[in-house]
Amino acid sequence: MTSEHKDYLSTTININLGPSHPATHGTLRFSLEVEGEKIIKCVPEIGYLHRGFEKSSEKGTYTQVIPYTDRLNYCSAMINNVGYVLAVESLMDIKITERCRYLRVIISELSRIMDHLVCIGANAVDLGALTNFWYFFRLREDIYDILEPLCGSRLTTAYTRIGGLMRDAGADFKDAVMDLLNDKLPAALKDVDALLTRNKIFYERSKGIGVISAQDAAAYSITGPCLRACGTPYDVRKAAPYLGYDEFDFNIALDSGCDVYSRYLVRMQEMVESAKIVEQAIERLPEGPVNCDDNYISMPEKNKVYTQMEALIRQFKLVIDGIRPPAGEAYSAVEGANGELGFYVVSDGGRSPYRVRVRPPCFPILSAFAKMVEGGLIADAISTLGSLNIIAGELDR
Repeated sequence: MTSEHKDYLSTTININLGPSHPATHGTLRFSLEVEGEKIIKCVPEIGYLHRGFEKSSEKGTYTQVIPYTDRLNYCSAMINNVGYVLAVESLMDIKITERCRYLRVIISELSRIMDHLVCIGANAVDLGALTNFWYFFRLREDIYDILEPLCGSRLTTAYTRIGGLMRDAGADFKDAVMDLLNDKLPAALKDVDALLTRNKIFYERSKGIGVISAQDAAAYSITGPCLRACGTPYDVRKAAPYLGYDEFDFNIALDSGCDVYSRYLVRMQEMVESAKIVEQAIERLPEGPVNCDDNYISMPEKNKVYTQMEALIRQFKLVIDGIRPPAGEAYSAVEGANGELGFYVVSDGGRSPYRVRVRPPCFPILSAFAKMVEGGLIADAISTLGSLNIIAGELDR
């Protein structure tokens, strides 16, 4: 073999991973420097799917921002809705009703389950295991069947309102949720556990792949299942309880493998823990209104709008002018499906937010992707990417 031939074989090349690669789902792009199948360098492109959430939030009323939050993480949109309105309610010192509080917990945990279903199912598909996706996607549709009557839509919901909710749950809500918890969810988890957890191929494609230590994960500000898969028991629901999460009996799902397999195990266990929370919330769900009774915050009942001049004026003012929080600022964080989801809202006393800044969990996770895959194979990068569950709507910058 000539020296020129040896140089040619050792030369690295630059390739794109995405957006056309099926594992990047059309909304992610990575620039890779590879030598054969080995990744020498990886550069993630931040904001390939750019929605301009933060700047758009300055244009409308505080209520008109809620539909924008749906598109941050569209796999668990209702958690985004809850996180944003909690920040505004903190800014205005609004106390929500007990029924609203429990309903927000229920929809958040159901959304968390949906998000994990998509993550595990899609990750398995990327590795060639299609059957798991059908078990989990069927269950995801069952959850959508429960959430759709609440807001009239399935993917992007805009269900919450500042001071309450769009509407109350129907009479069959409890029965539908309990049917899911007692029958459909355990069956799907059992099927996928049997197919994946001790599957030799899946184990070899995930164990020891995409490793990041607990120290490095903390340095990158990684939170959520990816951090808890490193053995770090940080969960906003426990560390800084909101919506009364400290009243519920549930455990933090942990594993110490720091790899793709551990992230899978953590998400599987988290769905079990979320189901425990939902069951407790359903049992305690009180009767009563779901919106606060402040005339400057909540919409009047529709029958009053048609019959009372004061209610008609109140609705008109809320639609046109919106609410007007006092000048100030507030930060509120919730445990999103992928980690800490925080909203920082600044008010100058006007009808529109002066500034809205979001702390999305996927942004710091993506920043650590290169560290996880450099030195490994392209195939392992696909496995790692799926385990991180990067949602491109959160990568606006």
